[in-house]
Amino acid sequence: MSPPFSRWSDPVLGTVDTQREHPGTSCPTDSQRRAPNLGDERAMMTSQGELRRKVKMGVRSDSWTQVSCPCCASDQVEPLVLIHLAPDVQPTTKKWIMSRIEAPEKDGGAALLAHPGEDRDGDIILVSAPRCTLLHVTEELGLCKLYEDGSMTPFSYQDRSSFKNIDDMQEFMTVAERQYVVKYELDSLRVQRDLYIPGLPEAKGLLRARGSIFQKLEKVGVIQAVIPLHDQSQLDSLAKAWYSGKQLWSQPLDSIQAYFGGSVAFYFSFLDFYTWALVPPALLGVVLVFLLPAGGAVAEAGKGDEDGPSVSGHMVQAVFSMLWSTLVMELWKRRSSSLSYRWGTLQLTERFAEPRPGYHGTMGYSPITGRLEPHFPSWQRNLRVGLVSLPVVGLFLGLVVLGIAGFYRGEALVKEVHEHRGSLFSAGLLYVPSLAHIVYVNFLGTVYSKVALALTEWENHREESSFQNHHTTKVLLFSFFNCFAVLFHIAFVKQDLPLLRKRLSSLLIVTQLVNQCTEVLVPFLVDRFLSSSEKNLKEDDPKVDKVRAQGSLPPFPGLFAEYIELLVQYGYLSLFSCVYPLTAVLLLINNVTEIRSDAFKICRLFRKPFSAPVSNMGVWQAAFEVLGFVSVISNCWLLLLSPRVKEFCQEAGYSSRNVLLFAILVEHVLILIKMILAFAIPDEPDWVRIKREEIEYHSLQAFNQQKL
Repeated sequence: MSPPFSRWSDPVLGTVDTQREHPGTSCPTDSQRRAPNLGDERAMMTSQGELRRKVKMGVRSDSWTQVSCPCCASDQVEPLVLIHLAPDVQPTTKKWIMSRIEAPEKDGGAALLAHPGEDRDGDIILVSAPRCTLLHVTEELGLCKLYEDGSMTPFSYQDRSSFKNIDDMQEFMTVAERQYVVKYELDSLRVQRDLYIPGLPEAKGLLRARGSIFQKLEKVGVIQAVIPLHDQSQLDSLAKAWYSGKQLWSQPLDSIQAYFGGSVAFYFSFLDFYTWALVPPALLGVVLVFLLPAGGAVAEAGKGDEDGPSVSGHMVQAVFSMLWSTLVMELWKRRSSSLSYRWGTLQLTERFAEPRPGYHGTMGYSPITGRLEPHFPSWQRNLRVGLVSLPVVGLFLGLVVLGIAGFYRGEALVKEVHEHRGSLFSAGLLYVPSLAHIVYVNFLGTVYSKVALALTEWENHREESSFQNHHTTKVLLFSFFNCFAVLFHIAFVKQDLPLLRKRLSSLLIVTQLVNQCTEVLVPFLVDRFLSSSEKNLKEDDPKVDKVRAQGSLPPFPGLFAEYIELLVQYGYLSLFSCVYPLTAVLLLINNVTEIRSDAFKICRLFRKPFSAPVSNMGVWQAAFEVLGFVSVISNCWLLLLSPRVKEFCQEAGYSSRNVLLFAILVEHVLILIKMILAFAIPDEPDWVRIKREEIEYHSLQAFNQQKL
C-alpha cells in the first residue's frame, strides 16, 4: 500500500504534493535525524515558461526534498531563504550545492529543504527547514518556549510534547527564528576532506578539509547573496501598525521581534525607551531657559556668559544629567531583562562555537571537539592587536587631532584675510574651514571604517562574538573621539563655554536637519518615484519573480550607524547639557521622527536582515554606561569653568585651590552616588529573577537525571 499524499501550499510555486511517511514509523535518532530522501532523480523543469504555466495550473511538482521523518510532516512548505547565485553558475555546481543543503548532518549536510527555483539552470535556490531541524536547533540555541503551564522554559526535544503549539511551527517559532535556523545550518556546512567543487576551475574550486562551504562559494563569487525572504502580507500588517499608525511613540515590539528578530527589536525597544526618557530633561531644560531668570552676579554686572543659566541652574542641570544617565541605564537593564524573558532569550546557551568562516590557521585536531580545524596561536593574535591594530587606531586618532588643528588654523587665517580686505569674497571664505573640516571628518570616518574591518579580519579571531567585540570597540573609540574631541577642546583647553554652547547648539540643529533630509525625505522620494516603475513591473510578473526581486534591493547596512547616532546623542546630553539645557528638547523632537524613519527604511528600502537571538544590546549597553561615568567628570569641570560659578566663588571669597578641591570632592561624591544607585536598583525585576532561577533549577535537575 503506497503512503498517502498531503498537499503542501507553496506561496511561490503554488500547491506542492509530497509524501508522508507511514503513521506508525518511529522518529529518527540524533545520528539519523533530519535526513532528507534525496532520491535517484530530481524532477526538474527544463523550461522556465513551461514551469510557470504548470504552476499556475496547479500541476504537481516534486522539486522540494521529500522528508523521510514522520515528525517533519507538515501542511505547508514555507520558503524561508533565497540563495542568489552568479548568473553563469554551472548546473553541476548548483546541483552540488543543493545536495549539500539537503544531505543529513551525519553526512556533512545541513538537513534542510531545497528548491531550484525556475529550473536547474537558474541562478536562485529556495531553502526551507523541516520540523526536526527547527526543533533541534531551537534546543541547541537554548531558546525558551511556552510550556504547558504557561511559563517560558528552555526547549527540550525529548520533552517537546509538553510545549504549546509544538505541532504548528509558524506559531511555535517566529519567522525570524525560522530564517535564522536556516542560516545557522548553512553556516555550519563544512567538508570533511579536501575536494574540488564541481563546475569550478581547479585553481579556485579547491575546498580544504573543515572549510566553510558557503564562505568559499561567496569568496569565489558563486554565491552572491543569502537573503531571508519577506512575507509581504505580514510585512504590510507590521508596517501599518508600526509607522503608518496615528500614535507617535507606540511600537508593536512583539511583532517587530517576531518578524525582524531580537537584535532589531532590542534596538527599537531602546530607541523607544530612550525617547520617553528624554521627556524629564526636556521639561527641565524648558524651565531653566524660559521660566527661570538668568540671574547671577555676572548677569547683573552686564558681562560674561549672559545667555547661559544662573549658577543654581548650572548646578541643577549638571546634577540632574549625571543622575539621569544612571537611572536611564539601570531602568533599561530591567526592561531589557523583561523583554528577553518574554522573547525566550533569557537563557541562551553558551556553547562551544564553531570557528567563524573567515578563521584560518594551521590545520590540526581540536583538543576539545576532536575535529579537524584551523589553529592560530593566541599570542600571535595578541601581537597583531598590540603591535599593529593599536598603533593604527592611534594614528587615526592623531589624524582627528590634526584635522582640529587645521580647522583652527584655517579659521584664524580666513579671519585675518577678511579683516584686511573686508570684501564679499573674503566673507565667503569664513565658511571654508568649517566645510573643509566636515568633509575631512566624513572622509576620515569612511576610510577608518574600512581599515577597522580589515584590521579585525587580519587579527584572525576564532569566534564571531570576539570578532564583533573587537570591531565594535575600534569603531566606538574612533567615533567617540571624532564626535567629541572638538567639544572637549573648546570646553577644557580653550575654556570658552559660550563658544561651546554655540557649537553644541549648531551641531544639534545641523545634524537634525541633515538626518531628517537623508533619513526621511530622500527615502520617501526614492520609494515614491524611483521605485514606482519597478513596483508596477512586479505586479505583472509571476510570483517567483517577486521572490527574485528581493535580491535587487540593497543589503541592510546594519544597526551600527543607528547605535552610533544614539550614543552621540546620549553623549551630547549627558556630557554637555549643563551649558545648553535645550539639548534634550532638540533630541526629543529628532527621535519622534527617528522611530518612524528607521522603521520605514528597514521595512521598505532594504533586504530583510538575518537576526540572531540576543538577550540584550551587547557591547552597546556597556558603551552607554561608560559615557554615564564620563559625564560625572565632564559636568563637574564644566560647572567649575562656568563664568558665573567663577564669579560667584570670587565674591564669596573662595580661593582657586579650595574651589578645585571642592570640585574634586563633589566629583567623587557623585561617582559614589552613581555606584550606590547602580547597586541599589536590581538589574532584573523580582519576577524575572525568580523565573531565571526556576529555569536554572530545572535545567540542573534535567542534567542530573541524564547523568543517572
